[in-house]
Amino acid sequence: MNKSLSALPKIPELNRRLMFAAFMLVVYRLGVFVPIPGVDSEQILNIFDQAQGTIFDMLNLFSGGALERASIFALGVMPYITSSIIMSLLVKAFPTLEAMQKEGEAGRRKINQYSRYGTILICFVQGGMLSAALQSGQLGDVVSNPGFSFTVTTILTLTAGSMLVMWIGEQISERGIGNGISLIIAASIITSVPGAFWDLVRFVRTGEMTIFGVLILFIFLACIVAAIVFVERSFRKIPVQYPRRVVGRKVYGGQSSYLPLKVNTAGVIPPIFASSLLFFPATILQFVQIPSLQEIASLILDNGFIYNFIYGALIIFFAYFYTAIIYNPDDLADNLKKNGGFVPGIRPGKKTAQYIDKILSRLTFIGAIYITVVCIMPSMLREEPFNVPFFFGGTSLLIVIGVTLDTVQQIESFLISHNYEGLVKKKGMKGPKRY
Repeated sequence: MNKSLSALPKIPELNRRLMFAAFMLVVYRLGVFVPIPGVDSEQILNIFDQAQGTIFDMLNLFSGGALERASIFALGVMPYITSSIIMSLLVKAFPTLEAMQKEGEAGRRKINQYSRYGTILICFVQGGMLSAALQSGQLGDVVSNPGFSFTVTTILTLTAGSMLVMWIGEQISERGIGNGISLIIAASIITSVPGAFWDLVRFVRTGEMTIFGVLILFIFLACIVAAIVFVERSFRKIPVQYPRRVVGRKVYGGQSSYLPLKVNTAGVIPPIFASSLLFFPATILQFVQIPSLQEIASLILDNGFIYNFIYGALIIFFAYFYTAIIYNPDDLADNLKKNGGFVPGIRPGKKTAQYIDKILSRLTFIGAIYITVVCIMPSMLREEPFNVPFFFGGTSLLIVIGVTLDTVQQIESFLISHNYEGLVKKKGMKGPKRY
């Protein structure tokens, strides 16, 4: 890996991709500091300082501080993620959409287009709710000229901001390196690290924590990071054997390979999906003026046992759901059979599909429990009777580390591809065509 990274300055295309991704992330961060017209962002900052420890605090974390500043990027990428979840569920529920998705690139583009339309609708709803909350007086006199014009301006501004963030993420994925949406979320989380360290320093100065306590906290943090890296890099190898074939005087095949299945097959998608799905109804219930619904919202928004239970259940659900989307045991078994491969001791076809599905189900269960523990444990440590001032959430750590590992892996794949093309050119052979 060190040798690969030392080759970065020698590859102009990769440098351009990295610089483009960094530039687009800088553009996103600059937009976080642009407030909604007619809003006193300083007063909202003070209100959010008093609302720490709630679900709004996590929503603000995912937006990189845009929500607490009443920024044009206050909604962030969450509306797009929510729309993608809804569209994924609809694809599984309606055979017409599922057939469209299987049509190839054209079908997937059509599905993505529907997701964008859904993003606009969700932005309208959330933008209208945020506008009503700003004008309700519950947050103080944060709006200079409330009224219909402010409502329309806020909804259009927030919708345009969210669509711009979505566009930035897509541009990073297409012309940069890594997954653009995940990089935006990871960059938003990383911006809160200096504030967390400053809070630790403040706790030590005021005597609420000792140097020894901070050291124990960092050791615990290092253990969590090591565990996340270990599990994210772990996978199960399913042996695959290819029979020998005699064509003329040449013998083909007879090779042994393996089918790698990651322990955490869903990656960081389950906590992102769970957070997005939990934010949307909780936010609606919080601002609906119905006492019974507001009581339900208060139970969800309090970062306690009920919130952790619902959050953990959603993580487990999306771990299985997303794994079912990206892995189809029947397709894997059919591809092996078409290529003449088989799992030793297992019949090709249906038996192979059942065998892969059995292993995949067990791996998904282990991965789902692992993600749930990592995401929920830090928040539980902050509750009674532990009262540990843990400023680094498990969800944040999982997302940042997972996105970092995925980005590094894509850089390595790019370097391997580049080195392969260079070797082919040295040998005087034709390299793979680029389209």
